[in-house]
Amino acid sequence: SVVAGRIVDTFWTCGYAGTSLDQLAAATGLNRPSLYAAFGDKKSMYRGALKAFATQVRQEVGAALAAPRLAAALRHFYRGAIAVYLSGEAGPRGCLFVCTAAVEAVTDADIREDIGRVLQGIDAALEARIRQARQDGEIGQHQRPGDLARIASAVLHSLAVRARTGTPQRQLERLADATIRLIVAAT
Repeated sequence: SVVAGRIVDTFWTCGYAGTSLDQLAAATGLNRPSLYAAFGDKKSMYRGALKAFATQVRQEVGAALAAPRLAAALRHFYRGAIAVYLSGEAGPRGCLFVCTAAVEAVTDADIREDIGRVLQGIDAALEARIRQARQDGEIGQHQRPGDLARIASAVLHSLAVRARTGTPQRQLERLADATIRLIVAAT
């Protein structure tokens, strides 16, 4: 819904701690009692935002990694992420999970589990795609798809932070391209 999207956008821009109920009410056009009735307390709203973002990420990662060659799949994967990370009315927002949930994960077990599931899902999707590339002879048979997947994920997280802190798109793309070259050249 549009209202749920506005909740996601508010948390994504301001983070959990930096988002007030007044901001959420203003963003959604709902008063506090209506907001609570529809979405629960602030933590429930935040976890709902994380869940909505995770669903979007799963769909986009799956579509990007479906390309027939590994280099193209990783290029779609990173270019799609960079486009999302650079979005935001107030400026580049990075990743909702990496740039906001990681802060909350230290003291909140529920959010720690939420972010852990998403990160594991991305790792698993990358590992499956890299494993397929290994079977197809695109990378060396002795390469470890899990290790390469975690490297690819680590760069993804770096791109999120760098985007949020103002790194220009071209520099983000160069980092992604260098990572793709390293993974594809793994023999």
